[in-house]
Amino acid sequence: MRWLRTVSLGQSPCFLSPLRCLPSLPGVLSSATRPSVTHLQTVGLVFILLTCSTIIISSTTGKLLPPHIQDHMLSVAKFLKINDKGFSPKFNERDGEVERKSLNGLYVVENGRPQNPVGRTGLTGRGLLGRWGPNHAADPVVTRWKRDRSGNKIAHPVTGKNILQFVAIKRRDCGEWAIPGGMVDPGEKVSATLKREFGEEALNSLQKLPEEKVELEKQLHKLFSQEHFVVYRGYVDDPRNTDNAWMETEAVNYHDETGETMDNLPLEAGDDAGTVKWVDISEKLKLYANHSYFIKLVTEERGAHWSEDPGPGCCE
Repeated sequence: MRWLRTVSLGQSPCFLSPLRCLPSLPGVLSSATRPSVTHLQTVGLVFILLTCSTIIISSTTGKLLPPHIQDHMLSVAKFLKINDKGFSPKFNERDGEVERKSLNGLYVVENGRPQNPVGRTGLTGRGLLGRWGPNHAADPVVTRWKRDRSGNKIAHPVTGKNILQFVAIKRRDCGEWAIPGGMVDPGEKVSATLKREFGEEALNSLQKLPEEKVELEKQLHKLFSQEHFVVYRGYVDDPRNTDNAWMETEAVNYHDETGETMDNLPLEAGDDAGTVKWVDISEKLKLYANHSYFIKLVTEERGAHWSEDPGPGCCE
């Protein structure tokens, strides 16, 4: 989703932005305090009108927003302010708790603005991303073998290779299926982000009772402490990318070989995930951004089924 439009009040620029972009703004609100998308949708489409000195919040439905949501929106609006003279990010290095180094190496900075290393997108500025330059995410690819009722692995009838399944979510913001990942918070290790995001989106950890969270954390620790491998690290072809801000991710595969660990972790959609389920992996998958490519790399590493097409150079 892009900015709806840019308007001007006198000499003060202002931006009109839909509240639905809120889940895509990392570092603005903690995952624990961010208002749920479900609740916000019941209020209506909310807009932030931000000028150099004035912030106005309104709802198209005419309903009064709850005070705690207004407070959240004020925090977001202040964060979006781009004319703050005190804002002087240190690009290509760690800037306090914020990592501004790219996983793909040094990037060019022109007139104080970082330049997308892959090329121009047709959109300038930061757009819907939370930071100028690289915006770091983490994507946990949790997999298991597809099995029959007797517990035997199921092979694809054409390729004869065993079928992998992975935990997929349906994103609330765009309706596309995706890996249940998210943004790395300032000062947070990627390993912590991987576990946190999977818990929030695929297990609804934010809504669990204290005693449930304790047990859930034990099972998550077991899953994320076992054998894994880094699938991909680098630039992501994300629809939110602009000329001056872009997504980068580290995708890591956590494989439950026996399936026993995930049996103790019942899937339940949470945070900005609308639905969650186990999905059979094949080339027919249509996923958000580069996620299909990440999944393909996992099948290659695991020797699992991906395509019925034998590919060039093969013959009968």
